[in-house]
Amino acid sequence: MNVLSNFVIVVQVISALAIIALVLLQHGKGADMGAAFGSGASGSLFGASGSSNFLSKSTAVAAAIFFASTLSLAYMGNNRGPGAAPSGGVMERMAAPANGVPANAVPATTTPADAPAPTAGVPAAPAADVPVAPAATVPAPAAAPAAPAPAPQK
Repeated sequence: MNVLSNFVIVVQVISALAIIALVLLQHGKGADMGAAFGSGASGSLFGASGSSNFLSKSTAVAAAIFFASTLSLAYMGNNRGPGAAPSGGVMERMAAPANGVPANAVPATTTPADAPAPTAGVPAAPAADVPVAPAATVPAPAAAPAAPAPAPQK
């Protein structure tokens, strides 16, 4: 099974690279737009639409191979033999620690016997510890200047 899946992966990678190369080699339909405006002779605006050449047929074959290999890899990845237990994923294959306690276990929280019991509400602070707000002081009005300065003479 491992050899078969490796072979399918190699086929999938080769078909993906072939698709990339074949798509980049093809002549785009938009390249014939200049022919519509008089720069060349063309049968229609976007070139001949009915004909397909070797590159487009090869791209279709490579795409079919790619899809088939993808489906077969998905089947092989999810295929379990008869009597196999359902898998819990990657965490199921993780080795247990030596002390028997899982690494992600939450430690038990215990309070010491001499610790005070938590209260239901927040206790009020004693009045002696609360600072008193400073008294509001009103600033004295600023004194107005006695007289304006005389204007300089020319």
